[in-house]
Amino acid sequence: MRRGSKRGRKTALPSTRRAAASPSPGLRPLDDRSLTERGLPAPDRKSGRILLIACGALAREILDLRARNGWDHIDLTCLPAILHNHPDRIPGAVEEAMQRHRDAYEAVFVVYADCGTGGRLRALCDRLGVEMIEGPHCYAFYEGLDRFKGHGEEDMGAFYLTDFLVRQFDAFVWKPLGLDRHPHLRDTYFGHYDRLIYQAQIDDPDLTARARECAARLGLNFERRLTGYGDLETTLARWAGRG
Repeated sequence: MRRGSKRGRKTALPSTRRAAASPSPGLRPLDDRSLTERGLPAPDRKSGRILLIACGALAREILDLRARNGWDHIDLTCLPAILHNHPDRIPGAVEEAMQRHRDAYEAVFVVYADCGTGGRLRALCDRLGVEMIEGPHCYAFYEGLDRFKGHGEEDMGAFYLTDFLVRQFDAFVWKPLGLDRHPHLRDTYFGHYDRLIYQAQIDDPDLTARARECAARLGLNFERRLTGYGDLETTLARWAGRG
């Protein structure tokens, strides 16, 4: 995923090697393919006072933070992560989820950055009076907005992957671009990139090896940055304090 960013405060790193995958009570077990294609439904039994409407690509990280911090007053529902391949559909899907769930909670927050919507998601959230996460995309808030901006021109030729995108590389990159059928098109798509930057949310050697393999498949140099959860963690902590 394109572009992504050096300076600024340090981002907090998860204390565990592998992000927790246990959903909230009433939620089905997590599966990356399901998070990609269907998202995560709200709990059958409402247990919290705050609802997060998030991208499915963030589900594991949010639930890990919820468990580690004891945020039992927060519920989570996720839209299909594959919407990132069709960002024009994100605002409508968020609005539909808001209409479905808002009356059941004291507060609802949107765990999306702009994510390619060209400001339309921000306009929607402003109209509805709800907060969303700051930044152009998850690559920025994982690294921390200040640090990301500090990279500037240095990262203009970077192609970014997160933990989730490494696990779902074929679903988000290889197959949608038709490279499973037409591998000769690889350099047409990626010839203007100079490297793949893997933003690691957790310190997992297996994921790092898979990310390195993704870079090799794309013909790109490989760089790894252990970002932790960055501004995602600080933003959720601030919202959690309102409940």
